[in-house]
Amino acid sequence: MSPLEHVNPPELGRPSGFSHAVVGRGRTVFLAGQTALDEGGRIVGDTVVEQFERALTSLLTSLRAAGGEPEHLASVTIYIVDMDDYRANSREIGAVWRRLVGAGYPAMAGIGVARLWDEEALVEVQGFAVLPD
Repeated sequence: MSPLEHVNPPELGRPSGFSHAVVGRGRTVFLAGQTALDEGGRIVGDTVVEQFERALTSLLTSLRAAGGEPEHLASVTIYIVDMDDYRANSREIGAVWRRLVGAGYPAMAGIGVARLWDEEALVEVQGFAVLPD
């Protein structure tokens, strides 16, 4: 049995690319924000799609190291430096999500920011997961 229940009230409209609410029962894993840093601490990828893939891969690596899998993601926040660029590439970003995580979506937020810790970073992905007991 999944430790997560996705709740999408009909009066809020059908969500696309997120769930309105997620109820979790189990162990909570808080995942630090990840950018497109490589093993040497350098930002890699010139496009928002490349950087999103690297950041999401790093988030999932942390989740797996904690004993979880992508389907255990309860909430994800994406910090975006250039919202217009992100939206223009949303189909490719969605394809990366589906390839790495699958067809399901946790509760999500996309937040525009002036810049991230590493000046070259275009996107940062942060979240938490609920693992079965």
